Amino acid sequence: MGVPGLSGRILVVDDNKVIRQLIRVNLELEGFEVVTAADGAECLDVVHHVRPDVVTLDVVMPRLNGLHTAARLRSDPRTWDIPIAIVSACTQGEVDNGETVGVDAFLAKPFEPTELVRTVGKLVREGRQRGRGPEGGAQEKDAGGEDGESDRDGAGMVDAGGDAGPVARPGG
Repeated sequence: MGVPGLSGRILVVDDNKVIRQLIRVNLELEGFEVVTAADGAECLDVVHHVRPDVVTLDVVMPRLNGLHTAARLRSDPRTWDIPIAIVSACTQGEVDNGETVGVDAFLAKPFEPTELVRTVGKLVREGRQRGRGPEGGAQEKDAGGEDGESDRDGAGMVDAGGDAGPVARPGG
């Protein structure tokens, strides 16, 4: 049945079927629910009805690569706060670009299954804290998160008045 307490829905995005299955099996064994997509374009198609707790992205994929997908998820008010993990044979350049677009974690391929599960579990927890910040109240005294967490862009307050102001739209 997996480890109690680890739950959440993970959207796994990779164009390699074998790797998708490998990630799926490792996460399902730990009690996560897994939905898969074959590339970034499919990810963006399904993400709104899947409503995942975490998205894992390969970088090199047809149609829309992982970094572009991450950037699109970040720029959409419905998905901006979903934690994103890049699972890829990461180059330093990919890591730097990923950090620029707001990726939360990187796992190098070939990945260690325990590392994958640990990272995804941590992101699910962080995402829940992130999503439930203002209502929870406890952590909201001063949003100057540790080690440069940029929680101060006010994005968490969007639902309050509905007037989110200008939102960057990819490619008009």
